[in-house]
Order: sequence, then C-alpha cells, then structure tokens
Amino acid sequence: MARGLRIGLASAMALGAIQAGMPRGIAAQDTTIAFVNVSVVSMRSDAVDRGQTVLVRNGRIAAIGPQGAVDVPAAARRIDGTGKFLMPGLAEMHGHTVSTVASARAEIDMMFLYAANGVTTVRGMLGLPRQLALRELTNSGAIFAPTLYLAGPSFNGNTVTSPEHAALRVRYQKEQGWDLLKIHPGLSVPQYDAMAKAASEVGIRFGGHVPAAVGFEHALEMGQETFDHLDGILEYLDAVDKPLDRSRLPAVVRMLQDADAAVVPTMVLWEVGVIGLGDPDTLSQFSELRYWPRADEPGVPTTDGWIQAMRNRQPANSAQAELHAGNRRILLKALSDGGVTILMGTDSPQIFSVPGFSLHREMQAMARAGMSPYEILVSGTRNVGEYFQREDSFGTIAVSKRADLILLNSNPLEDVENVADRAGVMVRGRWMAEEAIQAELERIAQRFGATE
Repeated sequence: MARGLRIGLASAMALGAIQAGMPRGIAAQDTTIAFVNVSVVSMRSDAVDRGQTVLVRNGRIAAIGPQGAVDVPAAARRIDGTGKFLMPGLAEMHGHTVSTVASARAEIDMMFLYAANGVTTVRGMLGLPRQLALRELTNSGAIFAPTLYLAGPSFNGNTVTSPEHAALRVRYQKEQGWDLLKIHPGLSVPQYDAMAKAASEVGIRFGGHVPAAVGFEHALEMGQETFDHLDGILEYLDAVDKPLDRSRLPAVVRMLQDADAAVVPTMVLWEVGVIGLGDPDTLSQFSELRYWPRADEPGVPTTDGWIQAMRNRQPANSAQAELHAGNRRILLKALSDGGVTILMGTDSPQIFSVPGFSLHREMQAMARAGMSPYEILVSGTRNVGEYFQREDSFGTIAVSKRADLILLNSNPLEDVENVADRAGVMVRGRWMAEEAIQAELERIAQRFGATE
C-alpha cells in the first residue's frame, strides 16, 4: 500500500472521533484577527514594542504597526491587547506522543495540553506508526494542537544490526516521510557512520543521544545536529561523577559552534528521572497532575507509575547526584554565555513531566542555571524557528511568519513565570481565549476523576 494511502486511511479512521472531541471557543483558521493596542515581544530582540496592532490572516501574520497605522478590516475579530503582551508560541524540542495502543481521546487530550500551555510546535523524538497520521491531522488544523515535526523509529543497538542495515533504515524512513532521525545508545561506530553518511546523501537530519562507542567529538564530526539531554558532553568532559573542569568549557563551546550544532538540555527530566533527585511525595503534589491519568489508561504512562518509579530511583549517593546536577547547570550556563544554540525541551511525557506544563518547570530550571528570561525564551522561539527554517517560517513576530502566538497578562521578559499568566493562545492563526482553554482543561481533569 502506498505511503500516502496508508496515512490517509489512518487519518480518516481517527477523524470522526477527533472532530467530535474538538474544544469549543476556537476561531476558524481563516478568520482575520487583530490584536489591538498590544505590547509586542517579538523575540527579534529583547525590546518590547508597545501600542501595536498585529493583524493575522489565513494563519499568517499579515501586518504589524503602531495603533492606527494598520488597516484592520471591519469584519476582523478584534482582541483588546491593552496591558497585555504578545509573544511567539513556544516549542517542545524533545517531546513524545502516546503509544500506539492509546485511545484517540488520549492522543487528542495530549495534543491539547501542549497547545493550552502555549506550546505551538513539538519535535517528536520517538517515531511510532500512528504518528504520521497524527501529524497530518494536527498540521492541517483538524484539531487544536501544535505543529508536529517527527523523528522516525530510533536507531539503537537493538534496531540496527549492521552498517548496511543502518543505511537501509535511513532511506526507508526518508521515503516514509519522517522529518528527522532519532539516535539512541547502542550503535557501533561503523553503524553510526553508515547512518550519518546515508542521512547526508538523502537529505535528512539526525539528533538525540550519543552512543558511548561514538562519543561527542565524533558525533559532531559526522554531522549530528542536536545533542539532547546534553548527552555525551559531560562524558567528554569526564564530569559525570567528578567536579567539572571549567577550563575545558570554552573548547566545548567552540566545537559546538564550529559544527553549527545545538543542545536540548531537558534539565528537569534529567535531574528527576535519571539522577533521581526529588521527593516522590512532593512531586506527586504537582498541580498539573490533575490533567494526567493516575492509573489504568492504556498506552499512557500514569502518575501512579511515576511515583513508584521515583521511589525506585532515589540515589544511593545524594552528594554524587547533586554534583552531577550541578555540573549540568554549570555546563548549560557556559553554553548559553558562549552563544551555543539552545533549544527548549523537556522529554514529556516522562516522569512527572506533563506535556505543556513541563515547559514552565523547565524554564524555571534554566533560570536557576543562570540564564536570563530573554535567553530562555529565545531557546523556545527564535532558535527553534531558525532550526526549522527549511520547513516553515515562525518563531518571531514578523510579517509572513506563521501565526503561533501567546497573549499574556504580564511581561515574560521580566520573569519566565509570567508565560503561565495567559490571556489566550493562537496556533496557526486559530485563537482560543484562556476561558475556553480552562474549560477544556477542566473537562480533561474530570475525565481522570481529578478533584481540587
């Protein structure tokens, strides 16, 4: 069966359920909408342009200018931006969707959790067969959801049997229509090199982990574009379980810059889910867990499972765990100060990382590492737009950019926690006010039996 037909049939099967579950209060994608008298945080600089009108038409930003200087059609929907701040939508650059055995309802709800939190772009990093159909539905606007870019099934020690097999998998995933390749541990150097060579030949990018046999330096040489979780870098610096030698950091910065490579830190996930820092009882009180299944949701990790996993991951040596976490913060600060491209990501839904909500916790962790609000927001907006510039134009507020926007009640450049103080979200030109967002979130919470 041809690829397009396979995806089309899968999409048709899911479409009825998805359309029936569409949240109310969403403006049609082709509606002309004007944000009037709004303060624009364009992310092209750290300036705030006050008293602006931003006109959106057919999913794109059509005009920007001082109030009165932009011709707003009489039929346009006007959104009063007085006292509010308009910024680009954020991106989750290491996200996941639910497994293939999950229900369509769970899939829809998960996509909504991203969008409800202003996450308007997601780079999915573990390819599952149904994801191609999901991408077709999200990116066409059938559901209120972020634009998806998807890595195919991962390249790892279990899925790749030889260099020839690695190259074959690259070409097959390119033909299937995946957007990039996901690297996991376990590849040998010949397998990794065959994958990288084939990826260059067919024009598909790759990123993710660094196999131990390959190492950070060789992965850079072979063209790996993103180093997710800062993977391979602390190992290269011999700073996983030893104090980090700060004198070596400038060389790492130069290596990443020379290779035009980026990092996706996932600071919170690594501290909690890998290093094991954090108290399970405290983590289980996160307010956003009311929007996630506690138990008995097929194909979806549950909060009960997270709590048990956290109890099993308590570090044997807390001082050693704190050293590891501290080294990661030092590394992130050095990379940021050195101008390395940082891409925001959380690896949700992993342990205590609820989609969308986890980005707000990640931004706070980046702030604790010493990054400024502007630097943090750039990592989730402009940098992501530049990474995907071959696919589309977004990530800043400018004419012709994709209209992925968050309207806030307070200035995000003063404190990243203000990103959660929303008045509404726009995804590809479709507007949803915060009141409607909260109503849909409450429906999701009630589905899981949540109580205040």
